Amino acid sequence: MSDLTTSLYVFMLAAFIGFEVIRRVSPLLHTPLMSLTNALDAIAVVGAIILAGERKSDLATVLGTIAIVAATSNLVGGFIITDRMLKMFKTSKPKKP
Repeated sequence: MSDLTTSLYVFMLAAFIGFEVIRRVSPLLHTPLMSLTNALDAIAVVGAIILAGERKSDLATVLGTIAIVAATSNLVGGFIITDRMLKMFKTSKPKKP
């Protein structure tokens, strides 16, 4: 039970710190930060695949599968948002012939 308590404590602490850091980011830095979080989400997906693939217990497999779905949806959403933000910086001038 101690491992579960420690893991939940670390998760809650990381979530709180992550929320506070992201909330205080200037809008100018948002696009590079999104690219960084996309890379971190990719690492989370790999870790979740490893967790689910080990099949140490049914609970670990279920939680790993949930983590895969959550991290993948976050990753895809991050790429979509980053792409939309980068399109805002493109000029709409017509090309010269």
